[in-house]
Amino acid sequence: MAAPTARRPHPRFGTDGVRGAANSELTAEYALAFGRAVARVLVPSDVYVGRDTRRSGPMFEGALCAGLTAEGVDVHLLGVCPTPAVAWACATEARPGVMISASHNPYGDNGLKVFSAGGLKLSDTEQAAFESVLDGLLDPTGSEADRSGTNPVPPVGVVHTEPGPVGRYGDAVIASLDGRRLDGCRVVTDCANGAASGVAPDILRRLGAEVTVLAASPDGVNINDGCGSTHLELLRAEVLRLGAQAGLAFDGDADRMLAVDASGRMIDGDQLIAMLAIDRHGRGLLPQATVVVTVMTNLGFRLGMRRHGITVKETAVGDRYVLEELERGGYNLGGEQSGHLIFRDLATTGDGLLSAVQVLDLCRRRGSGLGELADEAMTRLPQVLRNVRLATDAATVMVALRADIERVGAALGETGRVLVRPSGTEPLIRIMAEAADQGAAEDAVARLVAAAEAIAG
Repeated sequence: MAAPTARRPHPRFGTDGVRGAANSELTAEYALAFGRAVARVLVPSDVYVGRDTRRSGPMFEGALCAGLTAEGVDVHLLGVCPTPAVAWACATEARPGVMISASHNPYGDNGLKVFSAGGLKLSDTEQAAFESVLDGLLDPTGSEADRSGTNPVPPVGVVHTEPGPVGRYGDAVIASLDGRRLDGCRVVTDCANGAASGVAPDILRRLGAEVTVLAASPDGVNINDGCGSTHLELLRAEVLRLGAQAGLAFDGDADRMLAVDASGRMIDGDQLIAMLAIDRHGRGLLPQATVVVTVMTNLGFRLGMRRHGITVKETAVGDRYVLEELERGGYNLGGEQSGHLIFRDLATTGDGLLSAVQVLDLCRRRGSGLGELADEAMTRLPQVLRNVRLATDAATVMVALRADIERVGAALGETGRVLVRPSGTEPLIRIMAEAADQGAAEDAVARLVAAAEAIAG
C-alpha cells in the first residue's frame, strides 16, 4: 500500500493578508475555502470582491465567489479596481470585502486581503479565527461537519456585477480637496500595469492636471514588470524627458505610491509623510500634533518631526499596525517608507491615489516643488540593512545579541540608531543601522552581523 502523500501546507496570514505562487501555493481550492471562511468568521449577508490585473485573478475570483455563495452570501463584484476602492466600498456600505491581489509582487503570485464591514483590515484575533476555520476546511482528515444536515435546502448566494462603487470611490478622492483643483500641474503617472490603470489618470485629469501616463496597458502578466513603485527608472526618465513637475508611481493594487521630483530624485514614503504632517500641523489638522510610522522609518524623519514639534508614534512593520495605532490614539496621519500613506480622516487604509492627490495639492498650495518640500521636511540619514540567515531560533539569537545591540547603538549617539528584528516570514534576522554618514552605518551593521553569526554558529 502506497504511503499517503504529504499535504502541502497552505498559505498563512502575513502582515497584509495571504500571498503565494498562484496555482501552486495559493490554489483555487484554497480560495474556495477562504470564501467559506469569510462567511463563517464575519457572518455577512453581502461581500464586495475586487481584483487587480493578474492573469490568475479571474480564477481566484470564481473560486472565492463559489465559497461565499455556497455559504449563502451574496457577492458584489467590483471588477479590476484599486484595493482602497474595495475598502471604501466596505466602509460606506458596512459590508466586508476581499481584494484579490499580491500588491507589488510579480504577476505569478497572487493574494487575498480581507476588509471587515467598515473597511478596516482584520485584527490579530480575527486572523487567528480565520486560520482556525481554514485549517478545518482544508484538512481532508478533519471533522468538518456537513452544514446541510439541519437544513435540507441550504441557501445559495447570488453574484452581482457592481462597478458603481469604484466610480463613487473616485468621486470621494476628488472631493478630498474640498473644491480645490490641480490646474497647471504637469505630472507623469506610472500605473504599474495594475489596478490604477483605469482609474488614476482619469481622477487626476478631472482635477485639471496635465497627465502623461505610463504602464497602463495590463495584459495579465506585465503587472509590476519593470514599472510601478518598485521600478522607478521608467518614471524618472519620462519626467526628465518631458520636464514634468513630478512623477507618481503606484504599485499593482494602488494602495501605495512613491514619487520622483522634477530632477528625477525619488521621494519616498517617509518624506511624503513628513511633508504632509508639517502641512497639517501648520493648519491645525494634525490631532495631538502626532504622526504614526513604523520602526523602519528613517531616523531623519524623527529628527525632522522633532524640529517641527510633532510627536512620532512607532509601530511594528505593516500598515495595519499603523492603522491600529491611528485608531487607538485618535490620530489621522501615518504610514510606511514603502509608500503606504493612511489619511484616517479620509480613508480606512493605505491609498496611493488619495496620496497622489493630497501631495500634488500640497505642492500647488505652497507654490513649491516636490523636492523642495521634501528637503524642508527632513534630511534622510544613510541607512544600511543586512539579513542574517539562521539555523538557530531567532528569539534565542536576539536575546544573546542584546548587549551588542546596546553597545553599538550607544556608540552611534543621538544621530544614529540600530534596529534588529526577526523576519516574520523567513528564518533570519534583519539588522539595520542609521548614522550621520554611510561609513558609520556600515560599520555598525558589520559589527552586529559578525556577532549574530558567531552566536548562531
